[in-house]
Amino acid sequence: MLAPIHGMLGFFRAEHVRRSEPVSTVAGAAPRTRSSLWFAAAIVLVAANLRPAVVGVAPVLPQIQLGVGLSATASGVLTALPVLCFGLLAPAAPRLARRFGIGHTLLGALALICIGFAVRSSGAAVALFAGTVLIGSAIATGNVLLPGLIKRDFPHRTGAMTGLYSMAISAGGALAAGTTVPMARAAGLDWRGALVLWGLFALVALLFWLPHVRRTDSGREARGVRVRGLWRSPLAWQVTAFMGVQSLGFYAATAWLPVIFIDRGFDPATAGWLLAFASIVGLTGSMAAPVLATRLRRQRAVAAGLTAVAATGMLGILLLPGAEVVSMALLGVGQGAALGLSLTLMVLRSPDAAHAAQLSGMAQCVGYVGAAAGPFAVGALHDLTGAWTVPILLLLAAFAVQAVVGVLAGRDRLVAPGAPTGP
Repeated sequence: MLAPIHGMLGFFRAEHVRRSEPVSTVAGAAPRTRSSLWFAAAIVLVAANLRPAVVGVAPVLPQIQLGVGLSATASGVLTALPVLCFGLLAPAAPRLARRFGIGHTLLGALALICIGFAVRSSGAAVALFAGTVLIGSAIATGNVLLPGLIKRDFPHRTGAMTGLYSMAISAGGALAAGTTVPMARAAGLDWRGALVLWGLFALVALLFWLPHVRRTDSGREARGVRVRGLWRSPLAWQVTAFMGVQSLGFYAATAWLPVIFIDRGFDPATAGWLLAFASIVGLTGSMAAPVLATRLRRQRAVAAGLTAVAATGMLGILLLPGAEVVSMALLGVGQGAALGLSLTLMVLRSPDAAHAAQLSGMAQCVGYVGAAAGPFAVGALHDLTGAWTVPILLLLAAFAVQAVVGVLAGRDRLVAPGAPTGP
């Protein structure tokens, strides 16, 4: 995993050196290059903190249910809350950035994640849900602002930078899925202590980001360019639908697949590692999909193909007990690529930075609000049926919808009225 990250940081270095003012000596260029690499590393570390707080719950969800007395439906609400916050609070992030600057706003978001971890692990069910809301609110800010920051500072490397960003998100989720239970066992911690450990990871990111706040808030934020008619654009709604449906499938699977495996007799640590394995394998998809998508005029085949891969993995989970490793590999690649493609479509379907920012806010607001229904619906269906067959069939149906809206969003057109780039 380090090799592709090292290669991508080379792109950061080349881009920043190319765009910076000429320097008279090699010695003068070296500090600037090192500063750019540290800035890139800080962005990656912040992005890596956008999923552990959510994904880390799944491996210890059975212990949470026993310790707090949650039903499957209530647990579905718990796992859906962060995703709901992602959507409802997405419109607030650009306003905060305009007032305080992107750097300070991201710093505040990291601080809020740390506070949310402390609250979530401090007491009974009320604290559990309250801390989850704080964490979801903070992550919503990072979800919206980081793509804009990358587009602003690396406009000529859209595919590569989006790939690195989405790969960091997937890597953070993989770490949380695979190491939450083993770390807790090694340290002799219950589920509360296990989740608090990820608060320390957020604290590291906060300290790492702190030196870059002034650099980030150097007056380069885009000023109020008004975008009209976006909410009336069918293409914008297709991009939004693809973002929402792929998020619904990811968060529903993340919340409940470890529980499904535990019900089949797997140890909780093994169930967590299966989820982590899917995320690790998914790094290849989240890295490759944006790079491939930006090289093609149309992304219809990419959207249909990656959806088919993910659906095959989910079908294997339903029909092939004993082949969980293969099924999770397919699911991980397909879902990782879907995340990368959804972030890339927000840029490719936009004629300029102003439209890209507005489309990102629209897609994440509406998409995540809709995606929040996934974990809740899976938990409720399990309560109603007492089995996992119907919930998994629901997720397979979601993949069918994802394929359709992905093909529509992958057409070579722009969301600005009257500005298509192809047939």
